[in-house]
Amino acid sequence: MFYGYWLVAAAFVFLLLSNGCGAFVYSLFVRPLQEACGWGRGQVMAGFTIYYVVMGTVSPLAGRLVDRYGPRPVISVGAVLMGLGFLAVSRVDNLALFYSAYIVVGAGAACMGPVPCSALVSNWFGRRRGGAVGVMSAGLGIGGLVMAPVVSHLLETFGWQATYVAMAAIIVGVSVPLALAVVRTRPSDMGLHPDGDAGRVEESLNVSASDFVRRGIDLRRSIRTAALWLIGVSFLVSAFSNTGAMHAPVPFLEDMGFPTATAATALGAMGVGSAAGKVFFGWLCDRIHPRFACAIGLVLQLAGILVLLTIRGNSPVAAIWAYALLLGFGLGSWLPSMSTIVSRTFGLAHYGAVFGLVAFLESVGAATGPLFAGFVFDSMGTYFWAFVTFAGLYAISIPAVLLVRRSQASDP
Repeated sequence: MFYGYWLVAAAFVFLLLSNGCGAFVYSLFVRPLQEACGWGRGQVMAGFTIYYVVMGTVSPLAGRLVDRYGPRPVISVGAVLMGLGFLAVSRVDNLALFYSAYIVVGAGAACMGPVPCSALVSNWFGRRRGGAVGVMSAGLGIGGLVMAPVVSHLLETFGWQATYVAMAAIIVGVSVPLALAVVRTRPSDMGLHPDGDAGRVEESLNVSASDFVRRGIDLRRSIRTAALWLIGVSFLVSAFSNTGAMHAPVPFLEDMGFPTATAATALGAMGVGSAAGKVFFGWLCDRIHPRFACAIGLVLQLAGILVLLTIRGNSPVAAIWAYALLLGFGLGSWLPSMSTIVSRTFGLAHYGAVFGLVAFLESVGAATGPLFAGFVFDSMGTYFWAFVTFAGLYAISIPAVLLVRRSQASDP
């Protein structure tokens, strides 16, 4: 079997653990932390904002480190940082320490998350890049499917402190050995070609294997293009909306009288939809332009939020599942389409740095969406207007991504 597929599997695991423990289950800790520490909901969600801001801020640096040293040491260090951060969170008793610990968690997540993983897989695939990135990025959704029920069970059985310790042990114990044993930067390191097609890559791309790796434009030139900022704005505002719409509904459903298990099941369903969506949209990015695939995903996200706006205390559980599956499946589009849009628009030579900047903008949106929802609730006693705002922002994100055009000297 082509060695690139082992790297897809390894990257799948890295994303499952980093996103499953770092972001997907965060909202399950909101009420336990409120009850144990006496903090407000907005104060707790500020930790999530810090996590995403740090993750986004560190992403360009992580991308540059990947471009220079390769993904193996970067991912290993990231796993250790996440583990240390979770150990620190398990011992906090005030907000300053809580926020400081999530700074460490966010830095670690940036170093083992989408930036190094997508750079790794993109190096190993050309014609099949979209599908490979899609399968890899399904780990983000499976992270929710796997970790949401696991963390929910640990919280109910052992409490929030022991749950953080368990997450630290899992991340370090699995990710570091896997990265050191499996990860290799590019096919040429093992005498192979992208896609495993010896002698066919040059023909299919009409370019030599060395040119395949080198082609592209650097971050300085990319910043001066309209394409980079259209991509950045689209993913910033859509992440603001979809992340807010993913995390606010857990306390929202609990406040309406639905049991915690129902909220956790909704997260799990969202994870299933997201995992399926990533595979589907990765496949779709190999067949249509990724900006069109991205737009389809954004429309599905909007549909999920519109369903969420209709949910009341007496609504059937089917409505919750519809919201979760629509939003989750639409969320599946973001990493395959973002990775493929960046590689097609700006090439692979400086992919880590360029993708890191786009990931930073996406993380800013993801960081502020849940915070916005939390403060809307604290000030108005309802999430309704936060959800309306989330829905309205898709009028910006969808046209922006459709306007993206390819830059010169980019990879096919």
